[in-house]
Amino acid sequence: MAEDFKPVWAVGLMTGTVLDGNIDVAMLKTDGVSVSEFGAYTLAPYPQSTRDLLEETLAVARKWNFEGEEPAIFSEAEEVLTRAQSAAVKALVEEQGLTMDEIGVVGFHGQSVLHRAPTKTRIGDTRQLGDGALMSDLLGCKVAYDFRTADVRAGGQGAPLSAGYHQALLRGLDTSGETAVLNLGGVANVTWWDGADRLIAFDTGPANAPINDFIKQNGLGEMDRDGKLALSGTVDEGRLSRLLEHPYLSAPYPKSLDRFDFLASMADGLDPETGAATLTAFTASAVGKALDLLPVRPERLIVCGGGRRNPAIMAMLESRAGVKADPAEAVGWRGDAIEAECFAFLAVRSLRNLPISFPTTTGVPQPMTGGKVAG
Repeated sequence: MAEDFKPVWAVGLMTGTVLDGNIDVAMLKTDGVSVSEFGAYTLAPYPQSTRDLLEETLAVARKWNFEGEEPAIFSEAEEVLTRAQSAAVKALVEEQGLTMDEIGVVGFHGQSVLHRAPTKTRIGDTRQLGDGALMSDLLGCKVAYDFRTADVRAGGQGAPLSAGYHQALLRGLDTSGETAVLNLGGVANVTWWDGADRLIAFDTGPANAPINDFIKQNGLGEMDRDGKLALSGTVDEGRLSRLLEHPYLSAPYPKSLDRFDFLASMADGLDPETGAATLTAFTASAVGKALDLLPVRPERLIVCGGGRRNPAIMAMLESRAGVKADPAEAVGWRGDAIEAECFAFLAVRSLRNLPISFPTTTGVPQPMTGGKVAG
């Protein structure tokens, strides 16, 4: 590993398991250890036909469940999304007046269609769709992709991978261990670092996925926009306390979740307001239980991901998780860009052959490199 590695421009891509129809594309100048410059960031929408194809692919993936031959729809969806994401990278780079020759690497996470955490009796499995070799051909630059498989094959959880990047961000903010990073996507995950060699990360429980699904099932739109429904409802405390007995919440880390491990059915039988309030309270309370597992309980969370825009979740983090919760923007970070930035950062680490997952983040036996590099 060359110690004099100079920071390079990298582009990171992320499409979450909450299919909002957008590709997150972010540029970052980094050496894979610290961040020297935040570059441009954009949301590139998929056409509706691609969204529909991905919805269908996710449904087929759940039926397949790693049994037998991969469904044919995977290769169709993989090519469509690889071409769309390649075009999004090129467009953003050129808008910045750069050429692809000036990009050191693209970090291509791909679309997670299925993720199964390991158990005591079997290793896990994970599948992200994304053809790194095709993207490298289309863009004419190096592409790092398939970030999770090596970790899972080695007995790790394959998630969360954001810890290394959250650590790089905390390096410039607070190394005391009193501040942690919470990402609220479909699933919620927390990263805690003591400023030295203890870096811990794990999925705390669900975040937006069950709430969004519940809202959709009730024909009330795509999500609880601005937390209005939850804020107008009353939490069913009896239901909530039963939900909080779920064994996942008290299990020791490392641990990870699939988007479908906690479902909207947790609110079955509740009216929309009560259901939204109860699911939101469950997300926040699960975060509280997660913080209790850490070596030092943080006093403050810096919140990224779409959930930070939900005032009901943010308020309940304070009231039910007992922690100060600030959106990423309060400390000068870009809350929408962090996941895509993370894969730009990890791509540079992959180029440099630096580890991207650790025993205390995914449970691998030793720090592991990951990410295949094409080009």
